Amino acid sequence: MINEKIEGGFLKKIKSFTPIRLVVLSFVLLMLLGGLLLKLPFSSADGVSKPFIDCLFTATSATCVTGLSICDTFTGWSYFGQAVILVLIQCGGLGLLTFASAFTLIARKKLGLRDLQIVKEYTSGSITDIPKLIKIIMLMTFSCEIVGAILLGFAFIPKFGLLGIWISIFTAISSFCNAGFDLFGFIEPGKGMILFANDIYVSVIVMLLIVVGGIGFLVVFDLQKQIKEKITRKRKRIEVSYHSKIVLITTGILIVFGAIAFFVSECSNTLSGRGIAEQINVSFFQSVTSRTAGFAAVDLSQVHDVTKFITVILMFIGASPVSTGGGVKTTTIVVIFATVISVLKGKDGTVFGKHKINQKVVNSAIAISVISLTYILVITGIIAAIESEQNISMFNILLETTSAYSTTGLSASVTANLSIVSKLILVLTMLIGRVGPLALFLSVSGRKANPNGKILPEGKVIVG
Repeated sequence: MINEKIEGGFLKKIKSFTPIRLVVLSFVLLMLLGGLLLKLPFSSADGVSKPFIDCLFTATSATCVTGLSICDTFTGWSYFGQAVILVLIQCGGLGLLTFASAFTLIARKKLGLRDLQIVKEYTSGSITDIPKLIKIIMLMTFSCEIVGAILLGFAFIPKFGLLGIWISIFTAISSFCNAGFDLFGFIEPGKGMILFANDIYVSVIVMLLIVVGGIGFLVVFDLQKQIKEKITRKRKRIEVSYHSKIVLITTGILIVFGAIAFFVSECSNTLSGRGIAEQINVSFFQSVTSRTAGFAAVDLSQVHDVTKFITVILMFIGASPVSTGGGVKTTTIVVIFATVISVLKGKDGTVFGKHKINQKVVNSAIAISVISLTYILVITGIIAAIESEQNISMFNILLETTSAYSTTGLSASVTANLSIVSKLILVLTMLIGRVGPLALFLSVSGRKANPNGKILPEGKVIVG
């Protein structure tokens, strides 16, 4: 009777949660469940149970599709442990509630009002045809991962035999979900994609999977819709939405900028001695992966500080909204720059591309950017103070913190050497980066902006 009351009270409390709180709760529960599964002795490659902090860290990194790791994935975890990590990557990349909604659609063909609210919260309230969006997300995800695995299989199976099948599947899912975990440790632990820096075929496939997963499901949904209309209505060209144009153009600019910047800064260092084709390939790969994926074609502990600085900037920006990637998002940065330019031009409001951007969107972009930058700097300082005796450079700690917050996963070989406290801080940082600082704050506080609809007096402040 008591158990029934406890269970009933718990379920009743869960049902009373706001959609945004349920989204955050789903990630937390997935992290904890993953940590417990990885804690099992047969999850480890040597059959010895790992410390729970390391299991929780790895589970969080997989759930938040980050890629930071305390040990090599292949040599540190058994096939069961690797499978757990892969499931966490898949669920975390798409969102556990997206899967739940998909199964609901399959079971009863219709989503309830609360289901719609939850998914709408996860997709930032950007689209009304939620059931169709979920179908597109699931179809696009599994199609890309299957095609990616098959294409990678042509490279890995001839080299590694049956093991190449597992590596192809794991790499395809990790790439599309922008997770950064790899299984190349059986060749040489800790090297990852560095071992395939001169393999243009593998690099291009991985890059394409990363980019498609990182541009956002809404953009793919829009493209699919416009292509269909072009075919049925015989339009001369595809007219995507304003949001999609910003995402596609900004993504292209960032990829080219990152590649050029990396090539210029590293041509006499980590790129030295390579052929021109390999140099270009590595430069583009690093540009693509630095914004969200976490794979590395060079050892980041060996690159110049200016390269690390460029990498930090790309990681901070990250992928696009409603995607498998992290960061403050490409559109957020565009809105910030558009606001600055509009102010300099003396315009009333933020104007970009012959469109006036809603002030609420501008406010959110500013809040996200300021909170994110402040958080990263503060946490960098805290970890630097905690790890002061290890003589880790501030730049490497900044890289690690930004990587965790943006759920990128790039590291200058710092993660495994951190203390328990620093690892716990990074666990929280990865969670905040995955769900978003505003979402996490609202889920914890339960506050709403000006809930009573009061009209507040205008406050005049002089700035500048």
